[in-house]
Amino acid sequence: MLQHTSLHTTLDAEMDKILGCIHCGLCLPACPTYQQVGNENDSPRGRIYLMRAVAEGKLDVANPAFARHIDLCLGCRACETACPAGVNYGHLLESARETINEHGAKKGAKSGSFQKLMLRLALRHVFPYPKRLEKVFALSRVMRGNALIKFAYNRGIVRKISRKADFALSLLMTTAPTAGSQNVKIKAAEQAQPAAAEPGQSLLPVAVFTGCVMEGLFKHANDATKRVLSANNCQNIEVPKQLCCGALHAHSGDLETARKLARQNIDAFERFLGSDHNPENPATIIINAAGCGALLKEYGPLLKDDPAYAARAEAFSRRVKDVTEFLVANGIRPGAEIKQQVTLDAPCHLYHAQRVMTAPQQVLAAIPGVEYRQLEGMQDCCGGAGIYNLSEPEMSEGILSDKIGKVKATGARLLATANPGCHMQLGAGVRLFQADCQVVHVVELLDESYRQAGFYQPEA
Repeated sequence: MLQHTSLHTTLDAEMDKILGCIHCGLCLPACPTYQQVGNENDSPRGRIYLMRAVAEGKLDVANPAFARHIDLCLGCRACETACPAGVNYGHLLESARETINEHGAKKGAKSGSFQKLMLRLALRHVFPYPKRLEKVFALSRVMRGNALIKFAYNRGIVRKISRKADFALSLLMTTAPTAGSQNVKIKAAEQAQPAAAEPGQSLLPVAVFTGCVMEGLFKHANDATKRVLSANNCQNIEVPKQLCCGALHAHSGDLETARKLARQNIDAFERFLGSDHNPENPATIIINAAGCGALLKEYGPLLKDDPAYAARAEAFSRRVKDVTEFLVANGIRPGAEIKQQVTLDAPCHLYHAQRVMTAPQQVLAAIPGVEYRQLEGMQDCCGGAGIYNLSEPEMSEGILSDKIGKVKATGARLLATANPGCHMQLGAGVRLFQADCQVVHVVELLDESYRQAGFYQPEA
C-alpha cells in the first residue's frame, strides 16, 4: 500500500460523503470530459474509484492510466453542484495530483507533456516572484501590441504556419482592452477618477485582490473594478506586496507552494486591514477573478493543519467576496444606458466552487438598456481550465465548440464573463468559430455605464 499521503487524508475526510454516494449518476451529465468521451473512468465517480484504489494499494500511483484519467479532468467542479451527497471533489482532485507529482515521480512515472513541464517550472520559479512575473507579463504585453505580430495574426499568417500557435496567440490577443470583434468597443476610461460618495452615505472599506494574471494582462478590468467600487460609495485600500493567490498551483497539485503563497497574502492583507475581529477595519477583500476567488475563500481548508495560520486563514476567507456578489449585496448604483444584447458565461469556479450563481446576471440587469439573453448551459465549462486548452487541445476545442455554438444561438453582441482564463478561452473561441460578439468582463460593462453617466471626473 502507498505510504500515507494527502490523498489518504482528503479521502478520509470525505469518506462519509463518498460512502453516501448512491451511484445516482447525476455527476455524469455535469462532467464535460464524460460527455465528450463517455468513459466512466473520466467521470467524477470513476476518478474517485481510481483514487481509492491507489490509496488502498490496489492500483499503482505510477500507473500511466491513473495519471491520464486525472490529467484529463478540467477541475470545473460541476460535479459538486450536482452531487446530492455533497462530495468535495475539488479537494480530492488536488490531493490526487499532489500524490502523482510526489510519489508517482519517485516511482518512475512520466512527468507528462512539454506544456505541463513548462507550467511546473513557471509555477515554481516565476509566479511566486513578482519581479520575474512582471517581466513575463511585460513581454506578453509588448507581443500583443506589436504591429508586425498583430498584422500576421489578423491576416491569418500565423494560422497557416501553425494552428496551435495561432490559438495560443489568440489567447494572448484577447487580453487587450478592446480584444475580440471590433463591432462593439468598451472604452477603458483609464484617465478617470470616480465621483464623490452620495451625501449621507458612509464609505465602505474594500481592498481589491489584484492577482497576477489580472494585474499583468487585464489591468483594465482591475482599474474598472476599483472605479465601480468607488462609484458605489466604497473606499479603496491599496494592499502592496500581495502575490499570486496560488490557484494554479493548487489545481496542478503543488499544494505546498499554494500554502506558501496563501501565508504571504494573509500577512500582506493583515498588515493593512488588521485582523477580522478588529471592528475598526471591517474591510472586504474584493476579487474579480473566479478561479482566484475560489481558492481565496478556501484558504481555511488549505491551511487547516498550520497552527500559526489556521484561524487567520479562516478569518481571511470570510472577508473575500466576488465583486458581483458584493455589489448585489450592497446595492448597485444605476448608470447610463448600454443598449446591447448581452449574454453571460458563468465561470465554473464562480458558479460551482463559490456558489455565486445569480449575482453576475443581477449586475447586468442593473445596467439600463441591457437586453439580457440567456445562454443555454451557461454554467458549463468552456474548456480553458488553466493551460488545459494547450495541454489537451482536442478535448478543450470540443468543449469550446459546443460553448460558442450556444453563444451564437443567443444572437448577443457581448459575451460577459468574470474570470481571466475563461475570458481568454472564450475570446479565442469567438475568433476560431467566427462568432460575431465581443468578450468583456461583467464589471467593464457597469464601468462603461458609469463613464457615460458622468460619474467619473478627469484627473487633474
